[in-house]
Amino acid sequence: MSAELVIGPVLRRVVGTRATVWVETSAPATVRVSAGEAAGEATTFSVYGHHYAIVVVEGLTPGGATPYEVFVDDARVWPEPGSPYPPSVIRTREGDDTDQPVRLVFGSCRETTQHATPRKLPPDALDAYARRLMSGAVPAPDLLVLLGDQVYADIPSPAVKRLLSKARHSEHDHPEDEVVTYEEYTQLYLESWRDPEIRWLFATVPSAMIFDDHEIIDDWNSSASWRREVREQPWWPERISSGLASYWVYQHLGNLDPDQIAADPVYQKVMAAADDATDVLREFGTAVDSPPSPVRRLAGSPNDEQGPERHEADGAPGYQWSYALDLGRTRLVVLDNRCSRVLDPGHRAMLPPGEWAWFAGLARGDFDHLVVGSSLPWLLPPGIHHMEAWNERLAGSARPRVAAFAERQRRAFDLEHWASMQGSFDALAGLFAEVGSAGVASISVLSGDVHHSYVARALYRDRPVAAPVHQLTCSPVHNQIQSFMRPVLRLGWWRGPTAVARTLARAARVAAPAVRWRKLAGPYFGNAVSTLVHEGRSARVLIEGTTTGGDLREVAAVELTARAPSGAASSG
Repeated sequence: MSAELVIGPVLRRVVGTRATVWVETSAPATVRVSAGEAAGEATTFSVYGHHYAIVVVEGLTPGGATPYEVFVDDARVWPEPGSPYPPSVIRTREGDDTDQPVRLVFGSCRETTQHATPRKLPPDALDAYARRLMSGAVPAPDLLVLLGDQVYADIPSPAVKRLLSKARHSEHDHPEDEVVTYEEYTQLYLESWRDPEIRWLFATVPSAMIFDDHEIIDDWNSSASWRREVREQPWWPERISSGLASYWVYQHLGNLDPDQIAADPVYQKVMAAADDATDVLREFGTAVDSPPSPVRRLAGSPNDEQGPERHEADGAPGYQWSYALDLGRTRLVVLDNRCSRVLDPGHRAMLPPGEWAWFAGLARGDFDHLVVGSSLPWLLPPGIHHMEAWNERLAGSARPRVAAFAERQRRAFDLEHWASMQGSFDALAGLFAEVGSAGVASISVLSGDVHHSYVARALYRDRPVAAPVHQLTCSPVHNQIQSFMRPVLRLGWWRGPTAVARTLARAARVAAPAVRWRKLAGPYFGNAVSTLVHEGRSARVLIEGTTTGGDLREVAAVELTARAPSGAASSG
């Protein structure tokens, strides 16, 4: 029986006149992508009984929008016969694209489609965006940036739960309603990515992705004690190995440009494994979960200019999930906020030292706009920020009862953001102050996770910073926050509750942050997508939420390069 297309095509990176297209097939095959005079071909690799290819298309025309076809063993599988959707195209930027606008569409937290999810959620904002893009009502974006929780391993749909119930008869030590094995992870992606509108969108718009906790488990790596406890569970080794291996296959591999893919040591081992690379990815998924080592990097990173054989006391992670790309005069750096955290009490950090040095180097450069993708917001509602900083201080107390109390609060209320790692929060503020004083036009942090959307501007207390620095949070794409949390999050922006939380933090000897921040828009609690637009040295953001009919409506539009606001909506 000939191979068929299972998932895809997924258009991932477009770099100059090259593009990468990811597919999953039903059997080993040769996959060819043809776009006018441009083409590319790749053989599939096999892991856990599944088959994948990432095809590099060469020779695209600069400044073009070229329809493309996908062939599996010479049989055309895309576009599908009789498809009601417009042709999928590969868009390239002009050879000198420095004067072209850059459009980034972003969001996070997407449960599966309405018919598959167990709850009655508002309409899916990404579905709504895809339908509008099909109509030609808006220009196609340069990139879709998905900032975490693309799948929910710990809250699967009823359909996946039915599959789990059958498997659990033979796997008694696995949690009843959570995904553990690689095969179960594939069902999450199959269910989510074969949504018809999403499938068309992924085939038509390049995408960049990063995980958050639900790709693995809620509160993943929230603290050292959390990590110790979860590693005692009999199902954890398979859960973390399968989760990271499937993330590498379905999401991370496509984040890399063609040269980085070829240089990636994991990809090289997978392709060298010939018929079956299951053992390669199983060992990789296990090894990469090890805490960042101050001695040795377990595997190289395609982003590491010093190569995969670097060995020094740099606090490097086992594998670098963070990555970067340039579009015109915009630099996007997407950070791993989960896997490579430093969790030692008293030395907590969002990134290990070696990866921070990599990031700081890329944040300095010849570009107009710096965009940082961070699944967790850097700037929270100020009242919540101070509570997280207070909790971090208590969790490091020398008094066991105080530290244990703080740890319980940390887990109960998800106090795990940048604010709960004050060293990293302050370091990011300092880096932005430096970069913002060196000629860039704007700095934006794109985030998700918190199931509400808002825009906030950072204002430095002790030094002038020429470039505006903003937190742009868009979450969820398709989910819903608990109703009791909405007033809590609103109160987090109010002066009174913020003052109380700030007093608690100061009583615990938490230093005042180097920045204060003001809310410019939000909070908005519906499903939403956002668009960040750079034109020349100007920047603006648009947040759009879904209507009950499944369309998009404007929630907020903010000019980011306007003068700093003089009003006092909220303050950090």
